[in-house]
Amino acid sequence: MGETITTRVDNEMAKDIAFFSGINKLDKSTITRRLLAKSLEEEKLAYALERYKKGEITIGKAAELAKKDLREMLFIASKKGIHFQYSLKELRGDFEAVKKRK
Repeated sequence: MGETITTRVDNEMAKDIAFFSGINKLDKSTITRRLLAKSLEEEKLAYALERYKKGEITIGKAAELAKKDLREMLFIASKKGIHFQYSLKELRGDFEAVKKRK
């Protein structure tokens, strides 16, 4: 399946994991993996958007880092009030990259 990672959590977090495990009828390992996956997705998105906002990467590269399609990434950036820093050359390059992935 993958790599085993062991971690220690405080009592409150353990109670929360047990709670969500119970209401979702899942074992604690499964609910923990789901929560971790969701958190990692959010962190990747925040990291990609921050780099884009600083002008370090294009929106296309940000989408790639966050594992989002370009249209979705444009929507997310817009919704978060991040202004587009985009030249026509970058736009063409990003659309060409999307075409190659399909």
